[in-house]
Amino acid sequence: MTLAVLFGSFALLLILTVPIGIAIGLSTLITIMYTGSLPVEFLAKELVTAVDSFPLMAVPFFILAGEIMGKGGISERLFNVANALVGNRTGGFAIATIITCMFFAAISGSGPATVAAIGGIMIPAMVRQGYDIKFATAVVAAAGSIGVIIPPSIPMVIYGVTGNVSIGDLFIAGIIPGVLVGLSMIVWVYIYSKKKGYKGMGEPTSLKKIGTALWAAKWAMLIPVIILGGIYGGIFTPTEAAVIAVVYGLFASMIIYRELKFKELPKVIIDSALTTATVLIIVGTANAFGRLLTIEQIPGQIAEGLLSISTNSIVIILLITVLLLIVGMFMDTLAAIIILTPILLPVAVQIGYDPVHFGILMVVNLAIGFFTPPVGVNLFVASGISGVSIEALSKAVLPFLIAMLFTLLFITFIPQISLILIPE
Repeated sequence: MTLAVLFGSFALLLILTVPIGIAIGLSTLITIMYTGSLPVEFLAKELVTAVDSFPLMAVPFFILAGEIMGKGGISERLFNVANALVGNRTGGFAIATIITCMFFAAISGSGPATVAAIGGIMIPAMVRQGYDIKFATAVVAAAGSIGVIIPPSIPMVIYGVTGNVSIGDLFIAGIIPGVLVGLSMIVWVYIYSKKKGYKGMGEPTSLKKIGTALWAAKWAMLIPVIILGGIYGGIFTPTEAAVIAVVYGLFASMIIYRELKFKELPKVIIDSALTTATVLIIVGTANAFGRLLTIEQIPGQIAEGLLSISTNSIVIILLITVLLLIVGMFMDTLAAIIILTPILLPVAVQIGYDPVHFGILMVVNLAIGFFTPPVGVNLFVASGISGVSIEALSKAVLPFLIAMLFTLLFITFIPQISLILIPE
């Protein structure tokens, strides 16, 4: 009955369009009052203790770094590099947009931030080049999901903290899957562009053209090298890397490129603070929700239920995949990771999955939810930029969804894709 009250009240609150963080907190409070097994103060205590974590400090700093770099001219220079590489090919502008999202993913760690930073520039640019506005918007909405797969990734930080898994290993493991997701989307863009006759623009690709673009973007291209190189080289932790990303982003945006003015800095800080507050409310309430599940021994019951369906590891991982895909359609990614990791990680380990590999599976699964209705955040951000309706955009992203699902299957059943770069 406890399970029914907890998830029933949560579902009802979501139907009533209560914000996800508040819905999680209220459903936890309702269940506590129903069972009487815990004091009401439990929720307040968990809200505080959940965010009292050094690794979790990386989240607000990566959010701030993404905001700074998105408004500091860095995204434009990244696009110029991508355009120099593929701009004259069939569908080159759209392909360059996906590559730019992959570059920016190595900076921001956030799906919506990637869509906002790249979409504001590239959707109007693609339309001017003759691309259909629905297709142009779908490209950015789908490619923005790569923002949480290629490191640094905010969901990976949350999974690492929740599952007690190395965040550095998760970052390394996300590189190849993120690239494969991007390549699968590029394949569809090329096929569609060939069909629609979207020709490449500009001069043929040359070493001189690529070199000029790289030189102009050298300070932007150094950001992921510094962040990831420092983490993998053992020079600093992911949290320290996030702080360095903020400092470097300010230096590049305000001093080198001079596109972020000092008078604009307060708005950037306020925007990132609002995003951080939203995230931390979700983290705190979701942690209380997950703790309540553990106290009521619900994860064990669900795990036993999954294992009772089949002992075949393929069947179980497919069931978990379907569950994550459904959850991703209705729940915020960070909340889903905090709530589901204690439930699903022990099951995955029991059937032979490495915790790092399973973390990548969770992130990729839930990243699909960024551009699937009804709660696909990327859809709303991209729709706000272009004016394309959510209904029309949902249809336009369907081929990208299929491409990403095929890639997910490869990542799921070939662990080496995720684990090959991790040192023994």
